[in-house]
Amino acid sequence: MKLFWRDQISLILFYLFQMLLIPLLYWLSGENRPISIMLYGIALSTVVLLLFLGYRYVQHRRLYAALSDPMDTLQKHLVSLGDTPLAEAIHELLQLIDRQYQEQVNGHVRQMDQHIVFMNRWVHQMKTPLSVIQLTLKDLEEEAATSIQEELERLRGGLEMVIYTARLDRFEDDFQVEPLLLRKTVSEAVAENRRLFIRRGIKVDVQVDANLAVYSDAKWLMFMLTQILTNAVNYTSTSGTAKTVTLSAQRAGTDTILDIIDQGIGISSEDLKRVFNPYFTGDRGRHYHESTGMGLYLVREICSRLEHKVVIQSRLGEGTRVRLIFSNSDHLQK
Repeated sequence: MKLFWRDQISLILFYLFQMLLIPLLYWLSGENRPISIMLYGIALSTVVLLLFLGYRYVQHRRLYAALSDPMDTLQKHLVSLGDTPLAEAIHELLQLIDRQYQEQVNGHVRQMDQHIVFMNRWVHQMKTPLSVIQLTLKDLEEEAATSIQEELERLRGGLEMVIYTARLDRFEDDFQVEPLLLRKTVSEAVAENRRLFIRRGIKVDVQVDANLAVYSDAKWLMFMLTQILTNAVNYTSTSGTAKTVTLSAQRAGTDTILDIIDQGIGISSEDLKRVFNPYFTGDRGRHYHESTGMGLYLVREICSRLEHKVVIQSRLGEGTRVRLIFSNSDHLQK
């Protein structure tokens, strides 16, 4: 209704100008018309104007309602705005804009699908030469083989990050939530990265009950654990006393909490607020060139889609605690 009256302001002002102009013309012409006659004419004109405005509003009420609440109109996907010429013309215009928008969106979706298919194929093709190089390491000297093995693991980690980043946009088509034994999954993640721990001389202490189970996706959870463990190792100085990465789990009501605690360099309070931002490496990334700034971002995005939570606590020089919180897992206990 407000939009209708705002739209009619110009007409109402023009009418008021006319009502003032008529008595002025009578006075200038010298015709001494009674005031009652002039007031009667003004009242009659006002009634005619109100009838016209009422008819106009009834004709265009759906149009004004749609324009007053555009979000509701979009949700109803361009319902009819009325049968007047103006309403039909606006409806046709909106339909044309909607068709063009849908065509553009579909075009972008097709391009994205092609990009994801290409990335997946490329990553799988790159894994073949990596496997060949892995086999040839047996014929090299131990020192050279160790150096090449380290670089191969970095390449594999980078390729895995590429493919999981590409899959994230189609996450709904690529996950399966099921009950998982947490200790088994954690142990598999540690075993997957055992070379990295051995090479850096860092111990792993797993303190997870063998019967503790959570709801999650095995593949995506393994990827998250790998990212967190890789960070824990890469940002732990091996000088001085031996360092340990501890993985422990506990129940908190209906939640299960997994803590991954390292004894690394820690994160400053300024950087801690932004560690989940994509491509953010912070001060530690300038000292440790392995950082891409995508690992923790992907962890947070995956947790959001799986309805988990991730929390980071850290201080410079005191290590970092990454906490994964799995909800509604109480009925999985054996």
